[in-house]
Amino acid sequence: MWNEASIDVAISAINPDKPERAPKPAVISHVEKNSIGEDLGFEPGDQVISINGTKPRDLIDYKYLIVEENILLEVLDKNGQIHKVSLEKELDDELGIGFSEAIFDGLHQCNNHCPFCFIDQQPPGKRKSLYLKDDDYRLSFLYGSYLTLTNMQKKDWERIKQQRLSPLFVSVHATDPSLRAKMLNNSRATDLLNQLIWFKSNNLQLHAQVVVCPGLNDGNALEKTLRDLAFFGTGEWPAVLSTAVVPVGLTRFRPDNDGLKPINKSCAQEIISQVENLQQEFRSSLGTRFAWLSDEWYLMAEEPLPDTESYEDFPQQENGVGSIRGFLKALYQATAYLPARIKEPRHCSWVVGSLVSNALMPIVENFNSIENLTVHLHGLPSPYWGQEQVATGLLTGRDIIQALRNQELGDQLLIPSMMLREGQPIFLDDMTLTNVEEALDISTRIVDGADDIVAAVLGDCHESL
Repeated sequence: MWNEASIDVAISAINPDKPERAPKPAVISHVEKNSIGEDLGFEPGDQVISINGTKPRDLIDYKYLIVEENILLEVLDKNGQIHKVSLEKELDDELGIGFSEAIFDGLHQCNNHCPFCFIDQQPPGKRKSLYLKDDDYRLSFLYGSYLTLTNMQKKDWERIKQQRLSPLFVSVHATDPSLRAKMLNNSRATDLLNQLIWFKSNNLQLHAQVVVCPGLNDGNALEKTLRDLAFFGTGEWPAVLSTAVVPVGLTRFRPDNDGLKPINKSCAQEIISQVENLQQEFRSSLGTRFAWLSDEWYLMAEEPLPDTESYEDFPQQENGVGSIRGFLKALYQATAYLPARIKEPRHCSWVVGSLVSNALMPIVENFNSIENLTVHLHGLPSPYWGQEQVATGLLTGRDIIQALRNQELGDQLLIPSMMLREGQPIFLDDMTLTNVEEALDISTRIVDGADDIVAAVLGDCHESL
């Protein structure tokens, strides 16, 4: 499931001429059992106003403020009453409370106008939170979301340095100043190299991302970008830890005259060859491959995924670099000791994006070798986005219904959690899990991870012979 900010926390792109927004109270969403928060009587819906007299701006401030042994909390309860709660605890003890949002003073949105921005390639009329353009360094630090550094003020740089908010995750796309400004459609995008120098001089680090747009930042431009970033990947404390090279994603909702070209098989093969050659060079000079290709390149090129060892410590797995390889490894481990049969006949269907279906077929064949078990893998395209080759996380409820209506799906339909918003059974097109179940007349099960998939496929009762 994906994290999706609430529309209530959004603010416009940073404007130095506007006053800073005051933090709102932090709304408690859950309280852990047997925690300090539970002992104090906190409940979901209560709001933390201040800690030792300071209003936290975000989850980072909160973490810094609660490390003290003696804490005075100002809390607004669900009934509108304000309480002052004093407590003494061990230095590093957590309170055991979680919040509905990570940002309390407003989400910093993007001030770029990238023609390849996926958010701008959505149809109008969906829930407002889908159109928020996060460009907030705090979410980059907390959750690994990518930012461009074009929206930063002096106080932001000072805070990053003071609180050691590192590593961050930065969308680079190109290191040539004029090309980067063109790609981001923002004159403030030209200062990247000076910003990298700042990271280096302050012993702060980042992971970089390059979204490749054929005809814009591929070829010589891509090589220059990767070499420039690798320059900052040297030394005992490299400023750039890794770079992910990912393909541009284009939908049918983008303008006809945007000048963007989709990735095809031959393009993917060229990029793979180019980056893998540079990997060997970087490995000799830096001791690491440094730049990695996301899995989509290999799937679109119809080439085998690299082996597990080539991803080293998987520095950008959350960005799709080695995520499928890691998932396959986990699936093979989870299916190493399958039963020879299950007690009762069972038939289920498993939905994935068309990009990954071929890679998962060996796992499905293993499942179908079990007596009394039938598993159908449905690798679906996305008419909603206008993409034949699509990642699993982009499939929508409409895609599933359109592809599977009137098909024999068996006892249950397995839906990967990455298709749904975190905490809510809702797809990217605003359809719900219930909508899909009713349209297909089948029960669904959300699956998350290899072990969960195996358990879902086998059902509750199985036995080995």
